[in-house]
Amino acid sequence: MNTRRALAFIFCTVTLDVLALGVMIPVLPRIVLGFMDGDIASAAEVFGLFATVWGAMQFLSSPLLGALSDRYGRRPVILLSCLGLGLDYIFMALAPSLVLLFVGRVISGVTAATISTAFAYIADVTPADGRAKAFGVVGIAFGLGFVLGPAIGGLLGGLDPRLPFWVSAAACLLNAAFGWFVLPESLPPERRMAFSWKRASPLGSLALLRSHTQLLGLAAANFFGQVAHHVLPAVFVLYGAYRYGWGEEIVGFTLAGVGVCSAIVQGLLVGPAVARLGERWAMIVSLLFGAVGMTIYGLAPTGLWFWIGVPVMSLWGLAGPASQSLMSRLVGPSEQGQLQGANTALMSIAGIVAPGLFAITFAYFIEPIPGRLNLPGAPYLVAALLLVVAAVIAARATAQRRLDVPHR
Repeated sequence: MNTRRALAFIFCTVTLDVLALGVMIPVLPRIVLGFMDGDIASAAEVFGLFATVWGAMQFLSSPLLGALSDRYGRRPVILLSCLGLGLDYIFMALAPSLVLLFVGRVISGVTAATISTAFAYIADVTPADGRAKAFGVVGIAFGLGFVLGPAIGGLLGGLDPRLPFWVSAAACLLNAAFGWFVLPESLPPERRMAFSWKRASPLGSLALLRSHTQLLGLAAANFFGQVAHHVLPAVFVLYGAYRYGWGEEIVGFTLAGVGVCSAIVQGLLVGPAVARLGERWAMIVSLLFGAVGMTIYGLAPTGLWFWIGVPVMSLWGLAGPASQSLMSRLVGPSEQGQLQGANTALMSIAGIVAPGLFAITFAYFIEPIPGRLNLPGAPYLVAALLLVVAAVIAARATAQRRLDVPHR
């Protein structure tokens, strides 16, 4: 197996999955607004529904794709999803009505749920002691998608709101063709598991997390971390405008900086940090760095102080790869897809719960009511608290015994 080429394809796939969300940020509201005859309030409600349904489809589909990959192999699931995502972009580019655009977004939520299978592929082809570094390299894809998605959507959308769909479709279809030639199967038939709807359902997949005390603890820590992660997309634009008077350019520059710093940490620092600290301490320390960074965000009196918090908060990027590596050691080869599906299901739940939590918190603490504390950074302080809770849970879960146990 040419592992290098296969991992390059997985990297491209995850990047495109993240782009599937990011590229819509600047153009989808405009398209929805066009269908709503300029009614901004109604368009905002519809766009919120689009986002919620997309997250719900991720929640439902990630465990299913993970279970299918445990039964039929990673290659067919990943390639079909890439092909489906490309075709769905074409469908949305041509959608003549709001209903069909909504259908396309539903399909996008399903076909972009391959991240769980992609991470299972990594667990298949890398040794246990090298997984944290491999997960970190692929984690760069999240940073790239976070930076490139809105940028591509904004640049191309300025020419034609539908153009980002066509460009994304071409990229996904080319990636599927690339994968057909370079992506070998990573899960041999003798290591596969029979398919069952119980394992493929979101609740059934989550049952795997209860099979091991440490696995459950790590999953809980991941969940709190994922909820905290959503504070930026939930309130950042409004927070920057309210507190610092930032416009679109500075907001875009700041988000790009967040993505670049995150990519640097995951691409260059995960390996050395894990080698020096071990996976357990790399995870715990990075969660605490994230808490410090969020605190800086919440208390920063000026935009400069907010930017100082960006590199501090980006060190939180060590936690994900370290946690993924630890969790992958606690299940057998035939359960990697189910594990990653369960993890992605938890991410989807966080994506459904977190935006409302942080938006309501922000609104509450800026409302001009006599006697109420004006604290616009409250959402970031809540996120910091969640990361401290995640660090405590992770420390307790991994303190029971060493995690370098063989596969079950």
